[in-house]
Amino acid sequence: MYRIDLLRHGTTELSHTLRGSTDDALTAEGWQQMELTLDQSLAAQMRWDAVFSSPLQRCHAFAAQAAAQLELPLIPAPWMQEMHFGDWEAVSAQQIYETEPEALQKFWLQPTQFTPPNAESLQAFEQRIFSGLEQLLQHMRQRGYQRALLVSHGGVIKLLKCKALRQPLDDVLKMTAELGQLNSFELADADSIRILEQEA
Repeated sequence: MYRIDLLRHGTTELSHTLRGSTDDALTAEGWQQMELTLDQSLAAQMRWDAVFSSPLQRCHAFAAQAAAQLELPLIPAPWMQEMHFGDWEAVSAQQIYETEPEALQKFWLQPTQFTPPNAESLQAFEQRIFSGLEQLLQHMRQRGYQRALLVSHGGVIKLLKCKALRQPLDDVLKMTAELGQLNSFELADADSIRILEQEA
């Protein structure tokens, strides 16, 4: 079994929007949120073999600092990038509600049946994440890693929670993934995922 701890990025400059693949930066508050979680995790004796990160700066900038601090390899994981929201990129849910209320409702209630204009479908996002997860596990097996820190996004964490809880994919947006917080999973492969209680 392998252990992966997913740290969601903290508050960003566009945190009030569906930023998706938009490459906005962390705010000072967002950086502090992540530092506090990392410090609490280290105080709880959490240790990792490597740090994997989404390429977006709201994840990668902190991941690079953490890897250097912990003297661990930093491994890019482009597959771990957030879902692309197409025409809804960097637009607030409130603004979409005011202009396209029916479309937003369809997306929240049945995201497998409705994809925002020019966006990545939920099914394509799921395939990308779990294909990448298999690559990550293969990397860990080859190098003898048992535990990895992944600096990632809310959509990725919600998808893994949905899979671990064996919930329908349409329930993915009902899952929680707090900014700057850690979510831990244990898995043997991408089809066998279990949520672990937080140690910190």
